[in-house]
This record gives sequence, structure tokens and C-alpha cells, in this order.
Amino acid sequence: MPLDLKKLERRRQLSADLKRKLIENLDLPYEVDDLCEDVSLIGSGLGLDSLDILEIVLCVENNFGVKIPDDSARVLRSFNTLLDFIVEQTEAKNA
Repeated sequence: MPLDLKKLERRRQLSADLKRKLIENLDLPYEVDDLCEDVSLIGSGLGLDSLDILEIVLCVENNFGVKIPDDSARVLRSFNTLLDFIVEQTEAKNA
């Protein structure tokens, strides 16, 4: 499998895993397929509050081994920005 396809498949798998973990940890009333990658995590998107954001940070750190920085607003802007950050950090660890 070419490298780009491997990266794409890895991203798809991480996306599904992250959705599952967020739904489970935040007790969200969604199925994995219901969550759009462009959904906003903060504010009107999923309607999460500051405690939920802390739960997201803990979920990511505990399940994906990725440390989210204290100035995490840009990382937590949307599902995609969080996923991009996880992919970037895991690739850096594996390089």
C-alpha cells in the first residue's frame, strides 16, 4: 500500500477511534457516523462547556498518548483540528 494511502487509512482509523472515545467519555447522544469532522467542539457545534473541554483533553491524553498544550484553543477549535493535532503528534513520535 502506498505511503499516502497508509496515512489516509491511519487518519480514518484515528478519526473513528476519536469519535468513539469522545461519544463514550462525554456521554454524547450520537453515533460515530453522526459526527461530522468539521463540527466545532467549543460553542454551538456540540454545545460543550469548559468541563467537557477538560474531559476531551484527558480523553486524548489517556487514549492517544498525546499531550495537548495549555494554550489549546486552536487545537480544540473543531474535531478536524483536534484530529490533525493527534495525527501530527503521533507521526512525530513514530518518526
